[in-house]
Amino acid sequence: MTMRVLVLGGYGQFGRRIVDALSGDADMSVIVAGRDIARAQALCDALMPKARATLTAARIDIASDYDAALAQLRPDLVIHTAGPFQSLDYDVARATLRFGAHYVDLADGRAFVESFDVLDAEAKAAGRWAISGASSVPGLSGAVLAAHADRFASMDVVEAGISPGNRTERGLATTQAILGYVGRPFSVLRDGAWRREYGWQSLRRVRFDGVGARWFARCEVPDLGVLPRRWPGLRTCDFRAGLEMRRMHFGLWTLGWLVRCGVLRRLPDRAGALLAMSNHWLERGSDTGVMYVDMTGRAHDGEALRLRWTIVARDGDGPQIPATAAVVLARKLARDALPGSGARACLDLFTLDEFVEALAPFAIEATLQTR
Repeated sequence: MTMRVLVLGGYGQFGRRIVDALSGDADMSVIVAGRDIARAQALCDALMPKARATLTAARIDIASDYDAALAQLRPDLVIHTAGPFQSLDYDVARATLRFGAHYVDLADGRAFVESFDVLDAEAKAAGRWAISGASSVPGLSGAVLAAHADRFASMDVVEAGISPGNRTERGLATTQAILGYVGRPFSVLRDGAWRREYGWQSLRRVRFDGVGARWFARCEVPDLGVLPRRWPGLRTCDFRAGLEMRRMHFGLWTLGWLVRCGVLRRLPDRAGALLAMSNHWLERGSDTGVMYVDMTGRAHDGEALRLRWTIVARDGDGPQIPATAAVVLARKLARDALPGSGARACLDLFTLDEFVEALAPFAIEATLQTR
């Protein structure tokens, strides 16, 4: 059986990597979709010489003709990469379920992912999966915790962060998503209580073997809400991100203070200009990105236990990481390896080993240290 996979935003920063990965699967028929049919067709043409999957291009505007497109294209699975999800509702997911297809998105909006289980009854009635946050957070971070939770009698603290290499391509949607919380307040579970923190504040410097030191600042991501719900024993759940170039990292930190003080408003409206500015320095720095997950608690012998899981991406392969959860899920659905149905955040649906195995073709390495 061939699974028909419709990738919305299929020629974008993450969509094209998903399409590229699935194009090597003979049991897939991949539809590259977006508002620009020329870009969709160009990606298909570029991949076809080596593709084992069937590749086709389609023009879709999800704001106006999505239901008609579903009826015409008849997908078994829709992968939604066309963010920023902070400004979207669940209309695409609902329409996909009504049609009778599975739905997976790469949402990084906290509220969007945290409340996604409101669609659970609709997904179960359709007998399909609807999965949100199939990306680095919470898809990969949650898989890391699930892989190592059994080593703890109690896991109390989870702190994670992501820092892409400066030479890594960045997209407008990702930039808008980040700017949406810079300087804005949000709640974080810290020391057993929900506390107010601010986006791109609370600076921290972290050193990594073979990479060097990177600066990080607080971010609002789905992990802050869904991980404490999944592991209710957590007393602290925190997340930070960083920009490799100090001028960019501290420039954004300064903008955060201006937003926090009320001097600036609506930073996402400036996303295009700030992205263009950052691209002037695209040849500086490195092509090495890093993500870490720190887990702290008590081992079964009562001793303190602290683990750091790290994944390092070189040669500009960092964007493969947020694109990979959707690839793993698509393959499991195509091979009937994901039984059940329902709507949920991307947790407990694949193992860390399955995720890392899918990254084998790339210059990406994961390590675990006891600290």
